[in-house]
Amino acid sequence: MRMRTLNEAFKYIQDNDPETCLTKSALRRLVTTGKLPSVKVGTKYLISLEILESTLKSGFSVQKAPEPQGKIRPINI
Repeated sequence: MRMRTLNEAFKYIQDNDPETCLTKSALRRLVTTGKLPSVKVGTKYLISLEILESTLKSGFSVQKAPEPQGKIRPINI
């Protein structure tokens, strides 16, 4: 398994797809929210390039916003 830091993983993406729309901030957000599996070592996150490639190829599921449960009603005093 080839593990890379966020910066190295982002450079790998750019080298393989120079016209990528994925930014370094977006990659960091995917890692910190847990949508992209990683390992935290000290203050750095390590990403498996194999998992990164398969995740990017399969896409991410977009979650629909929850429906509002109710409305706030005014209380007349």
